[in-house]
Amino acid sequence: MTLNQLRRDLSGLACAPLTPGLARFTWAEEGLDFEVQELPQAQFLMHLVVCEFRLRVPGSPGPQARIDIHHTGAIRRQGVAAGLKQGAQEQWTGLLQQLHSDPQLLAALLPLDFKRLQLQRNEQGWLVRLEHFGASEVVNRLPGFRRYIRLSAEQREALLAAFRRLHSLLRNH
Repeated sequence: MTLNQLRRDLSGLACAPLTPGLARFTWAEEGLDFEVQELPQAQFLMHLVVCEFRLRVPGSPGPQARIDIHHTGAIRRQGVAAGLKQGAQEQWTGLLQQLHSDPQLLAALLPLDFKRLQLQRNEQGWLVRLEHFGASEVVNRLPGFRRYIRLSAEQREALLAAFRRLHSLLRNH
């Protein structure tokens, strides 16, 4: 049900359901496609359904890595920090520097409201996993209600710009 709401927020992109709770969105103009998976999370007398956006960037076989990205700044967002969680630091120094300082990527990530952004490298290439604050649904039992938190037009543009730039940066690593 959450993916049906998200389909409206991402109007203009082709959407193909893959399995219940999983769909592929295609951005034909940029030649990009990404998957969105519903992730239900149980809470006391309620549950959340958040969407995880997954962008695959094919690449040649290489070393494995995992990089977590988050906003910096205590009150206002001042930048992004990229931390290597798996892999050899010396192999990924150049990419980490690009993730910290690329102006196009920063312009896309600073306004983007995300809980988690993770880049994972394996033998097939990169997998970008982004969990957004929007594009989620709150379902409560007492009192009974459902509320979808939209992916606003500004957030949509920031998300697509971030995916476009990450695809460009990661396909060379």
